[in-house]
Amino acid sequence: MSSNQLDKKSQAWSALFSEPMSELVQRYTASVGFDQRLWKADIAGSLAHAEMLAAQGIIGADDRAAIERGMAQITQEIEAGRFEWKLELEDVHLNLEARLTALVGDAGKRLHTGRSRNDQIATDVRLWLRDEIHAIDALLTELQRALVEVADRNAEVILPGFTHLQVAQPVSFGHHLLAYVEMFARDAERMNDVYRRTNRLPLGAAALAGTSYPLDRERVARTLGMVDGEGKACVCQNSLDAVSDRDFAIEFTAAAALCMVHFSRLSEELVLWMSQNFGFIDLADRFCTGSSIMPQKKNPDVPELARGKTGRVVGHLMGLITLMKGQPLAYNKDNQEDKEPLFDSVDTVKDTLRIFIELVAGISVKPEAMERAARLGYATATDLADYLVKKGLPFRDAHEVVAHAVRFAIQRGLDLSGLPLDTLQSFNPDIADDVYEVLSLRGSLNARSVLGGTAPAQVRAQVARHRARLA
Repeated sequence: MSSNQLDKKSQAWSALFSEPMSELVQRYTASVGFDQRLWKADIAGSLAHAEMLAAQGIIGADDRAAIERGMAQITQEIEAGRFEWKLELEDVHLNLEARLTALVGDAGKRLHTGRSRNDQIATDVRLWLRDEIHAIDALLTELQRALVEVADRNAEVILPGFTHLQVAQPVSFGHHLLAYVEMFARDAERMNDVYRRTNRLPLGAAALAGTSYPLDRERVARTLGMVDGEGKACVCQNSLDAVSDRDFAIEFTAAAALCMVHFSRLSEELVLWMSQNFGFIDLADRFCTGSSIMPQKKNPDVPELARGKTGRVVGHLMGLITLMKGQPLAYNKDNQEDKEPLFDSVDTVKDTLRIFIELVAGISVKPEAMERAARLGYATATDLADYLVKKGLPFRDAHEVVAHAVRFAIQRGLDLSGLPLDTLQSFNPDIADDVYEVLSLRGSLNARSVLGGTAPAQVRAQVARHRARLA
């Protein structure tokens, strides 16, 4: 049989049509250029399907052995870069099936018994994404560990805390970094939740209505590891939904978009902190670039690009939602457009995680610059109000007293801690000389020793909690 004959026969609908597909339509509809990355998942699903078909007596043991032998050879060819991907065969499924049939003959043709490309692609994408979620979860753990280590080293470093980008209260730099650990921990939780709904088997739903063959779908699910925590097979329960559902892809992309938003927020702070106007940190040279015209420049390209790539992933989420919003049941060709945004979202998140794990570990902190900045903006004004409350003044009254004191200090270009005691007492006679400890940055920091607070003791307790969680 010639190669052209084989390619034509691999198209199951070829006998129905009176003319070949045009080259333009071939190019427009083909997905093999991007879905070939699913080949491992496709082979794994096919082997599990073949094993079940043989166990159910639908194909013979010889056919199953031939299929396994052929798939082993195809795996070797792909890994060695010797496999020829053909555009005219449209997608990863027909390319593998055509090669399998060329290698093992009729056994390759029997493999498709009881399944359709509709349930096949739904299974492939789930298997592939399941493994990618595992990889992303591991990288999220590494990133959290890197942040925890930097936080531990800087538990005592004083950073101006901001609201509205105005100096608000002093915080520990370590405490600030641990806020991002919390964000990325939630990202990991979301990924694990998406994994649970991704790890369900569509195979056996066939084109849309199930099949008349006596398939054991639960056996295939167990073979592929699509089981819950108790080892029970996880199988899509409605054939129409099984082939048309892309909720799992949308959910993943939503989780990926939110993860990238967290990167973008961290990136914005890194860019600000590294600028000369702040000068709080420096990034290692290997994560920065220079200017083609200004020799003094050191640009934080990696955080800036992470901000930009966030928009890319958020766009993919919007694209997938829009892709699905007008589709009737069941499978439609529109769904071919789900893979490129999903693939790119996975790649972008993984690449960003890998680079930030190294970038975070290489942050150089400038404590003196942070502390100087924290002295601006009357960061301990709330501490003075709390001090007066403890003396018996209602908080709203204490707030008003401190506002007058701050206004007085601003007019004279002094910090609150620079005002003489008798001046402070003119605003409230209950103020004593112990107020200066309260008005110090270090005193303010240490005073906030409530659970979740910024006191160094609390930061170290949180570091210990995170280390135990991430061990």
